[in-house]
Amino acid sequence: MSPRTVAILAGGLNHEREVSLRSGRRMSAILADGGCHVRLLDVDSTLLQRLTAINPDVVWPLIHGTTGEDGSLQDLLELTGLPYVGATARGARLSFHKAVAGAILSNGGCPVPESTCLPQSLFREVGATSILELVSSKYGFPVVIKPAAGGSALGVNIVTDPKDLPGAMVDSFAYGDQVLIEQFIKGREVAVSVVDSGDGPKALPPVEIVTEGAYDYDARYNPGRCEYFVPARLDAEVLDDCKNLALTAHEALGLRHLSRADIIVDEAGTPWFIDINIAPGMTETSLFPQAAHAYAQEQDIPLHEIYADLIEAALSGPDNTGSQG
Repeated sequence: MSPRTVAILAGGLNHEREVSLRSGRRMSAILADGGCHVRLLDVDSTLLQRLTAINPDVVWPLIHGTTGEDGSLQDLLELTGLPYVGATARGARLSFHKAVAGAILSNGGCPVPESTCLPQSLFREVGATSILELVSSKYGFPVVIKPAAGGSALGVNIVTDPKDLPGAMVDSFAYGDQVLIEQFIKGREVAVSVVDSGDGPKALPPVEIVTEGAYDYDARYNPGRCEYFVPARLDAEVLDDCKNLALTAHEALGLRHLSRADIIVDEAGTPWFIDINIAPGMTETSLFPQAAHAYAQEQDIPLHEIYADLIEAALSGPDNTGSQG
């Protein structure tokens, strides 16, 4: 079989541009090591012309955040007719909005923190003071304030003092029109990546994240701020529960090829679904690559084989998960 030509899409014009570019460069190097012909393309006004000129076998979108993960880019790729790695537009839309994804998982019986999702317009119409009083009364402190859509922990705040609540809301609204007010779950942060190369989804080794302070944007992408344990330092039964929760989320949201579920394991050993990512980061400090590396060692296979299998899965059909895309 001749080498595949892969167009990796990175960059874009959103808050996560730099992380996306780093993900794109790292994935380009991995795929090139596996023998692929790789073209790294920034998403700009010349994108469609360049894709036409290259005519790649497959496209791998690595745009993080809005546009890349809200279904828009996937819809555009559908229009081009080019096969692509990752969630379909439908799966992306269900996953990108945290309140929607959480509701789907909660309705399916999964542990999901209680939350309230409010738009900025409602604060203007009803008055911020009255709403924040209700929030304080219902959730108490600490409480988590985050954009209802987005990634890389941008605009996420854990509020422990009522006087900091207004500022946290303003910070979150800087990243989107809707804010999620969420029950705080104390516990260990764990990420579980899922891959499906056509033979059904399987969970990779869970990654435990340990950091002083919040696991924020700086902690995620600057080496030395975090310590990682792969697999997570949990009992075997809890590890399996984490894997099963990630697999359930992947399938319930109609995803394909790859995803990464963010989970908190509370003090009783219960995993709680927090978020899911359809275009997980691929930088040197990102969680999916750490899980993939551990799995490759576990299975005694080359690392690039995991990613090459995802490319072949994308080429085998528009939706290899069997769910409606």
